[in-house]
Amino acid sequence: MDLGVSDEVLGTFVPIVVYWIYSGIYVVLGSFAENYRLHSKKDEDEKNLVSKGAVVKGVLLQQLVQAVVATLLFAVSFFGDNVSIFPFYKTSLLVSARQFITAMLVMDAWQYFMHRYMHHNKFLYKHIHSLHHRLVVPYAFGALYNHPVEGLLNDTVGGALSFLVSGMSPRASIFFFSFATIKTVDDHCGLLLPGNLFHIFFKNNSAYHDVHHQLYGNKYNFSQPFFIMWDRILGTYMPYSLEERPGGGFETKPCKVYKDD
Repeated sequence: MDLGVSDEVLGTFVPIVVYWIYSGIYVVLGSFAENYRLHSKKDEDEKNLVSKGAVVKGVLLQQLVQAVVATLLFAVSFFGDNVSIFPFYKTSLLVSARQFITAMLVMDAWQYFMHRYMHHNKFLYKHIHSLHHRLVVPYAFGALYNHPVEGLLNDTVGGALSFLVSGMSPRASIFFFSFATIKTVDDHCGLLLPGNLFHIFFKNNSAYHDVHHQLYGNKYNFSQPFFIMWDRILGTYMPYSLEERPGGGFETKPCKVYKDD
């Protein structure tokens, strides 16, 4: 059934709706899944350095910027009735898969190097990226809580490059960016639920990213949101173990002592 809504509009706003629905599901699950949490509910409320109200406002601001950039991107990339500047608007399943994988690799590369640079540049970390690390205990709807400049440079530009380099259509982008959104939320959910497919197929998961949010892992495990290859290749991978936490749940522990360089 044609709802009269363009693929461009859906590609812009569906991932935003998906973000709040999926993170909302995790909020509900986290309220009675203490035995699967990486941090206790008490720690979530007490250790974080920013209120949940401020997080919601910050995420909404970033999503507004993303929506504006996506609208402009679709406007300059496509002409008339979905006539693309790329030669493969109508694609086969094989080509679509190639575009998805390309977009994933481009997004991972961009976000790894940008993320790592924001940690190693003292000015950028202090004034921009440290905002995200106010969430010592990550939770689902804080996944996109960043300084607006970081949100623009890391997430929005990274998404735009993924779209442009892969050559995917606006319709394909609906699925890709919704998938990337779900993966990002999952990485910040703070839960290790049994049967989670992301934890089965991706080593870059909520425990992997939790290591990065802790003081001992601040200069490690930069990779996001899909693969961990850049950490492996460039020596920023921190192996960790999962241990049962007194009172229920799990906690991540580094497998050896690392120096903060």
